[in-house]
Amino acid sequence: MVINGCRSHNEPLSKLLISNARLVNEGEIRDADVLIAGDRIERVDAQIAAPDGATVIDAAGKFLLPGMIDDQVHFREPGLTRKGDLATESAAAAAGGITSFMDMPNVNPQTTTRAALADKYAIAAGRCTGNYGFYLGATNSNIDEVKALQVGEACGIKAFMGASTGDMLVDDPDTLDKLFEHAPVMVVTHCEDSPMIWANEEAARQKYGEDVPLSEHPNIRSADACYASSSMAIELAKKHDALLHVLHLTTEKEMALFNPGDRAGKRVTAEVCVHHLWFDESRYAELGTRIKCNPAIKRATDRQALVAALNDGRIDVIATDHAPHLADEKASTYFKAPAGLPLVQHAVQTLFDLVASGQTTLELVVDKACHASADLFGVTDRGYVREGYFADFVIVDADRPYCVSSDNVLYKCGWSPFEGHEFTSTIDTTIVNGEIVFRDGSLTGAIAGRRLEFTRAR
Repeated sequence: MVINGCRSHNEPLSKLLISNARLVNEGEIRDADVLIAGDRIERVDAQIAAPDGATVIDAAGKFLLPGMIDDQVHFREPGLTRKGDLATESAAAAAGGITSFMDMPNVNPQTTTRAALADKYAIAAGRCTGNYGFYLGATNSNIDEVKALQVGEACGIKAFMGASTGDMLVDDPDTLDKLFEHAPVMVVTHCEDSPMIWANEEAARQKYGEDVPLSEHPNIRSADACYASSSMAIELAKKHDALLHVLHLTTEKEMALFNPGDRAGKRVTAEVCVHHLWFDESRYAELGTRIKCNPAIKRATDRQALVAALNDGRIDVIATDHAPHLADEKASTYFKAPAGLPLVQHAVQTLFDLVASGQTTLELVVDKACHASADLFGVTDRGYVREGYFADFVIVDADRPYCVSSDNVLYKCGWSPFEGHEFTSTIDTTIVNGEIVFRDGSLTGAIAGRRLEFTRAR
């Protein structure tokens, strides 16, 4: 029995045993059983006898990982829910092995005040399949809201230091300086130089009119525009000793700005998204606006440099930047088609394919996709398979291929850029707070997500 949200002291905790798994955790792969009691991990051992009454999942040699923590998604709620919402997209994420997510503030109304943050948490309560946290958005005029933010109210402060919409573009130099000076938590940045992009857009219009080919996107959203903005963000962070996390890096040139090594000693960290590790500009001819995103997917050499930086520790986090739009919105001309693509349902499988092709290792993937965001944002008791931690897991069958089709896409927008691709692996089971939320190809209907707790201050 549950009384006021708490379990009765006389009621035994439900037990769930995952047996015969290949556990990938904290830099190693080993055979292990994991026993869950209620919402927490009770025991991790080589072999555990099933307690009386326990539910048992025989993993049969499949890989067991801590659930992916996605530090960058756009689930479109409030205000843009024709594209997606917290319920639909968190369910799709759970089906893809993502057990926790951090959602961006460019919704309607924008999440640029502490009151809007509180409202968004209220909207999410009881509706998310996975665990959730939200960013406060920076603007040119809300520095007082930034100063008043309390640790734990938001995962971080999002600054669009690039071409954006409405009041979300932060391009005033004095405001940027104050943001980095006063931010009480981590600043995360979208880094592209708007004046450079606008000049490139005008040059493209002069050459092509409104019928600009998608192959021009990485030239318009150029490597130089990315570098100019990300280097500025890093300078500001160093000037004020702020915590900075640079999102969705796309260029070989930018990799020189970041240092390899243990993230524990870094004040400036870097993120890469799965689509930038997967696609390059050669795919525009086939996929067109379906892979239009900002920053742009760029050259093959840029993609290769991102993979190399992931492997040498310059890049600290793997995320998705999941950003759904309706298919008819995407099926438009270059300037009219919105940027962004849906990714959460297949992100973990994308990473397993990178491992299968020899580009990286499974241990490193788990470190960057599962452990790292928990460390950088100070997420309480998640991101690792440790006794006493919350039981957030994904079981992956690396020997069972999975073909993406419109019939098995769970996004509200109804499409995926991976349609027709056969991944080398299948998501077998996802567990959130000890509850099975996805199993054998279907969502169970369990709404197990909770508000994430963030403890890291600058």
